[in-house]
Amino acid sequence: MTVSERPSPPSSGFSARRLIAIDDLSDDEIHYILNLAEYYAGYLKRAAPPPRRLAGKTQINLFFEDSTRTNLSFDLAGKKLGADVINVPVSASSVHKGETLVDTAQTLSAMGAHVMIVRAKEEGLHKTLDETLDCPVVNGGAGKLEHPTQALLDAATICSEFGTLEGLTIAICGDIKHSRVAGSDARLFRRLGAQVRFVGPENLLPDSNQFTDISRFHALKEGLDSADIVMGLRMQFERMEGDGRALAQGFFDEFGLTQETISYAKPSARVMHPGPMNRGVEIDGALADDPERSLILRQVFYGVATRMACLDALITKGI
Repeated sequence: MTVSERPSPPSSGFSARRLIAIDDLSDDEIHYILNLAEYYAGYLKRAAPPPRRLAGKTQINLFFEDSTRTNLSFDLAGKKLGADVINVPVSASSVHKGETLVDTAQTLSAMGAHVMIVRAKEEGLHKTLDETLDCPVVNGGAGKLEHPTQALLDAATICSEFGTLEGLTIAICGDIKHSRVAGSDARLFRRLGAQVRFVGPENLLPDSNQFTDISRFHALKEGLDSADIVMGLRMQFERMEGDGRALAQGFFDEFGLTQETISYAKPSARVMHPGPMNRGVEIDGALADDPERSLILRQVFYGVATRMACLDALITKGI
């Protein structure tokens, strides 16, 4: 997919005032963001300066959890669009003096924020902030629930390779139960016309009353059969109860993604991973680095372009 001219916003306008979950966006808004991401990807590929659409705007990145890709790509995305970007050093903030997370966010918003990107383990924090702050709130990762910009960049990456998600079969493999990415990806991919599967051991899949419309497979060979995309997920040890690492014992032997097991999928299948990867736990390094199979570094690239699109759309509404 190539978008050389700036796409127009939906005919009904871009009305989303927040991006906490994929369902905050209409179908037209999703397609607009994906087209806008491809438009900005063109500038990044040419190493050309994009329009400074956010000049004079203030973006605050408030990450209460560790992050490399998400934090840095939002930082780079805002700066490329001309925004004044503030990365809050939470370790040195008043949170450690007893201030609540909401009070911290309100204080920062009062300094003139036009958008605030928040990452936190508390799953209800983003909705509370949306009800409290005047600026758009963007979810940079919330507990085990959602990571909407990761889903959008994953979709943009797939579109760059296949042109569309319509009719594709996408197998999401590994620790789905504790993954904020899996939920957002599954919701978005299905809305874009893909067939989604969950593949993994029973104790790493969502509860039976969740995602009831998505097929589940407990064997890699059956789960990857005829798949166009194989998405690996890391073990979310930090979100597991008890001795989470015990779950990793023998996981690679049964569910590890390798050059051999990827052959269960279509010959043209591509492998993805939102990172960070645990090589030798859920994916083999040779497969992750295979330029013919792997889209993993392209996901990183589209992380910047897609977050540029999200920031632009939320702040300017496409005007």
